[in-house]
Amino acid sequence: MIRLKVTTGESAGIAYEGEADLVQIGRVDTSDLQLADTHVSGEHASVVFTGHGWVLRDHHSTNGTRIVRSGETLDLATQPGREIGLASGDVISLGEPGDASVRVEVEVDEEDDDAGIVSVRNISELSAVEQSVDRDLLQQLYAGQKEISGAIDLDTVIDRVAERVFTFLSRATHVTVALREEDETGKSKRSSRYVPMGTRVRGGESAGETIPITRSVFKKVVRERAAVLAADAKRDVGETASLMAAQILSTIGVPLWQGDEILGVLQVDNRDAKGMFKEGDLDVLALLAQSASQAFAHARLVHRLRVAEERQRNENTYLKRREERRRFDGIIGESKAMKKVFEQLRKVVDTRVTVLIEGETGTGKELVASAVHYWSERREKLFVAQNCAAMPENLLESELFGHKKGAFTGASDDKKGLFELAHEGTLFLDEVGEMPISLQAKLLRVLQEGEVRPVGSNRTKRVDVRIVAATNRDLEVEVAEGRFREDLFYRLRVFPLRLPPLRERREDVPLLAGFFLKRYAEEFGRQVSGISQPTMEQLQAYEWPGNVRELENEIQRLIIQVGDEEFVQPQHLSPKIRKAEAVVGRLKPTKGTLKEMVEQVEKQILAEALAEHDNNKTATAKTLGITREGLHKKLKGYGMT
Repeated sequence: MIRLKVTTGESAGIAYEGEADLVQIGRVDTSDLQLADTHVSGEHASVVFTGHGWVLRDHHSTNGTRIVRSGETLDLATQPGREIGLASGDVISLGEPGDASVRVEVEVDEEDDDAGIVSVRNISELSAVEQSVDRDLLQQLYAGQKEISGAIDLDTVIDRVAERVFTFLSRATHVTVALREEDETGKSKRSSRYVPMGTRVRGGESAGETIPITRSVFKKVVRERAAVLAADAKRDVGETASLMAAQILSTIGVPLWQGDEILGVLQVDNRDAKGMFKEGDLDVLALLAQSASQAFAHARLVHRLRVAEERQRNENTYLKRREERRRFDGIIGESKAMKKVFEQLRKVVDTRVTVLIEGETGTGKELVASAVHYWSERREKLFVAQNCAAMPENLLESELFGHKKGAFTGASDDKKGLFELAHEGTLFLDEVGEMPISLQAKLLRVLQEGEVRPVGSNRTKRVDVRIVAATNRDLEVEVAEGRFREDLFYRLRVFPLRLPPLRERREDVPLLAGFFLKRYAEEFGRQVSGISQPTMEQLQAYEWPGNVRELENEIQRLIIQVGDEEFVQPQHLSPKIRKAEAVVGRLKPTKGTLKEMVEQVEKQILAEALAEHDNNKTATAKTLGITREGLHKKLKGYGMT
């Protein structure tokens, strides 16, 4: 029994009293001890009965949890696992420290552990117990142990253990199994409680809710690692609340163990006045618990493996679906420039060479990288992408190569890097030009040797990964200026693939605009009739400094702007695109094909911009929203250099 009484704060005066093994404390409605103070977290803390006693846990609350004991204050944030044992007289301090804290007085009723215990069999004494058991009974026990050991899931193990118990213990009416809490790796904390997993009743009758284990006997089992018999429980153990509530006449508690760890407790009750358990019953149950212990340990292991397998399957399904969306979106383009890209892709996809995709932001470098993977023989393996500009150096190194537990602050477990995850698949390194120079050396070593070394490890691991890199920088300039390693540059640029900006393939604008219009109209549930011809001409005349990504964003905005069954009109366009219309009207190109008129306008715009900036190409390029290299190519193409 534990009593918790709130003495300060908005909820002063409320209390909790009961025998539950878990008492939740916080502001949420599901709390057993609900507090109104706003500086108390929703799920602030809990009090847990572990078999050895009561433990207070802090659930990483915002303002903390403390214990005041004999005038000394202990902060749970400084305690291992953020938990501490509780005893009568302790005061729990929640939320704001000092006088503003919510104080909860603790009172624990300790049941007499030694009251009326008839017999105890320590785990270490089981070999002697085995020698004292009748030979015929021992053979039957071995046969039952074999049947129990064959079960692999928890419910089946409980069923078979109960069947054997009812076979060998004629007075047994109820069998309950309680197992210690564990995390997904199978580890238990010091404050882990023992949770009843199931109850079976003689004759196959339903027990209804799982029966709680008898705390007075249970504590003795856990503390002494021993099988315990309490005959005539009412008389010998006393009329404790846990015994009387369950109407137990006599009970046996047996530990389930693996090595030095107590996994749980097997409780067998007699709720029939016709007879009481004897010491022989204790011996039989103690022997049966040996095989039951292993069966429960194996069942939990199988459960963890199944959960991990299901989680992995779900993650893989998610990754596959995400990648398939990328795969089947396709690369859209029928211009001469894009046909050249497709031709290069067909040549390189089924080779092992490293591909370096060069192009401005928004040209679709990741889409082309995924095509290199999905059009190749590696398509059944993972395509993994990492933006090298998105993380600081130390985190990027860990992300790429993995790390060992304890390699740095926060490395609480071993972690596989992306190179390992992409084994036999493809790793896409986006914005590789942003990679720190020190990390470039480590990447070069992986490319040369085909091995990765996780951070904090002295062992290397072989990997078979196809590298596709991308950059919007001129890496030759980066090498010349000492920001990128020359040897890595040549390793990555085995097969360079340049993606043209959208302004160099304007004839693809109608295809792309139509594709995005259909895609997002369906996604947004809109019925847009289409894009009018004058609007399309303006879309083609615009420079698109953000390339395909900017066009995609513009189409999404247009779909929201336009009403159902309407065409997109010039007035719906963004001001910056409509500005191009005014420029076209002012420049008045001579009649001809669309391509010829666009070239005339572009040439005149370039000439005016150069004149405005006194022929300063860097300033001109910045104003036009293009790179200096792009401006130079345009001027050269028009013979204006």
